[in-house]
Amino acid sequence: MALNIANCPRCGKVFAKGVSDVCRNCLKEIEKEYELCAEYLRENRGATIYEVSDATGVSVRQITKFIREGRISLMDNPNMGYPCESCGILIREGHLCGECRTRLTKQVQRVTEAMNQRESKNEAQREEHKPGTGYWIKKDQDKEKTDSIRPLKD
Repeated sequence: MALNIANCPRCGKVFAKGVSDVCRNCLKEIEKEYELCAEYLRENRGATIYEVSDATGVSVRQITKFIREGRISLMDNPNMGYPCESCGILIREGHLCGECRTRLTKQVQRVTEAMNQRESKNEAQREEHKPGTGYWIKKDQDKEKTDSIRPLKD
């Protein structure tokens, strides 16, 4: 049985990867950070993520992880949200705010349309004119076959 060895993404130390993606020391540190955040929020229910971060010294990124893991409830903390991964505005669900989600959807649609147009253009270019014959021949077919030859349109 091989050990699954990795570098801790938090501190860089080598550790035996098991249940957690971080080493034991960092896991203990994360638990302490969670306790600090939870305690602060019990006393300050109206706090924002930035206020919690400033008061506890826990990074906004780590607090966001606690929220996504369900360890910090947004229902119990009405002013709590986490940054949109694109623009940074505070949101309460998903990864992107509505505006960024709409923008991304439109960009994907434009790219898809452009790809479809390019594919149609490539399809049309698969046929080429056979010089000196007045006929068009499909590129991907055998040029000797007469069934693939058609008269040139005026």
